[in-house]
Amino acid sequence: MKKLNSMLIEKKEHPEKVLQFGTGNFLRAFADWMIDTMNKQNLFNGSIVIVQSTNNGTANVINEQDGLYTCVLQGISNGKATQEFGVVQSVSRALNIYNEYDEYLLLARSVDLRFIISNTTEAGIIFNENDLLNDQSNNSFPAKLTTFLYHRFLAFNGDKDKGLVIIPCELITQNGDKIKEIVLKYAQIWNLDKDFREWILQANTFCNSLVDRIVPGFPKDQIDEIQEKLGYQDQLIVVGEPYHLWAIEGPEWLKREFPAEQAGLNVKIVKDLEPYRESKVRILNGAHTAMTSVAYLCGIDTVREAVLDRDIKKFLDQLMFKEIIPILHLPKEELNKFADEVLNRFSNPYIHHYLLSISLNAMSKFKARNLTSLLDYVDQFNEIPRALSFSLSAWISFYKGRRFEKSIELVDDEWVLEFFKQQWNRYEGEEMNLRELVVQVLANEQLWDCDLNRIPELTDYVANFLNIIEREGMKVAVQALLLNG
Repeated sequence: MKKLNSMLIEKKEHPEKVLQFGTGNFLRAFADWMIDTMNKQNLFNGSIVIVQSTNNGTANVINEQDGLYTCVLQGISNGKATQEFGVVQSVSRALNIYNEYDEYLLLARSVDLRFIISNTTEAGIIFNENDLLNDQSNNSFPAKLTTFLYHRFLAFNGDKDKGLVIIPCELITQNGDKIKEIVLKYAQIWNLDKDFREWILQANTFCNSLVDRIVPGFPKDQIDEIQEKLGYQDQLIVVGEPYHLWAIEGPEWLKREFPAEQAGLNVKIVKDLEPYRESKVRILNGAHTAMTSVAYLCGIDTVREAVLDRDIKKFLDQLMFKEIIPILHLPKEELNKFADEVLNRFSNPYIHHYLLSISLNAMSKFKARNLTSLLDYVDQFNEIPRALSFSLSAWISFYKGRRFEKSIELVDDEWVLEFFKQQWNRYEGEEMNLRELVVQVLANEQLWDCDLNRIPELTDYVANFLNIIEREGMKVAVQALLLNG
């Protein structure tokens, strides 16, 4: 079987407009796929130079395949499982910063270069006081970026027309602002020209961004089947779901320079990213967290199985459409469409997402993703949201550590596990009843930053739901919730 390269598939060349930090699966199935889509519609006319900035990466393999790789999008479309195959041609080459540092710095002189994209993980956006200018062994991405920008500043004598657009994809809030802050800090401690610091602020655009696409990566369990369909070998095949969202907080002119929305992609260039971040965290992540304890204690193991269960599906509908969407700040039609898409994504037959994986550190997740929605609902409607409070009861039951008399391997901070162990031991030792257990949990300000018992009726709701769960089992409790909802 032939190997994928430009001898097998003719590759169209484009100016190198994008410098990308990170060789990983996510960017190749997300940003690089988007740029390829724009190129194929003659909207962008730009290619990507990928920088391998760690010791581990795939730069050599990328170059062996002439930057070509197959992106496989697998998921649900119009109610049916679909697979879509496409060869991404937007990558021109890859550089290993440790072996090709001079070549990397040479890119700073490029008149074609306009964008920098990164996905160096959340741990990559840090300040490291040991990093130095022109040190190719620098650990932090912002230090590497500062050096690169300084070389560009010098190469073009501070020309403000030669600034770049920096769009990070790391999953931290205000990622662009954070990177800019650290770059300016390096510029200061490295005693770089004051004019350089002004050039950073005036000539460059640091965009906050939010990304959303599930990318399982290399399909090791399907590789023989996929390559048989393709008719060639590809060491860089990457699998993702069809759904994608890239919300970028940036100026209006960016829509012309990065015309992804014009290409039919779900890319939003907006003035304020917060409503998009809020809707993703509360609907997608919130639904994940809220249903996990409920579905798992019903005997369900994966997200797909959960959403295909009639009662869990009804629970999710009530949670998302009746309790979360009404308190959010984007147009209802847009939120409803997103929630429908979330349910499609949950039912993806190609992704096996285990509920126990989602349950890791669940208390902090519930606080960040669900508690805020619960409190906002109470504030707006002056009543307790039933599905959200039911989920809280389910998590209290989950942290007892048993499903059908079998142990659950709980993973959380040690103090969290010890707290719940003490409460359930006291209950089972008949030192307190279920309502008293709930009072203790809701009163734990280390968990919630407040005493939740102060919210009128919440203690009663959670205690009543927990009582049904413990007496009748989760399946019956969910049905009772839906019957009375």
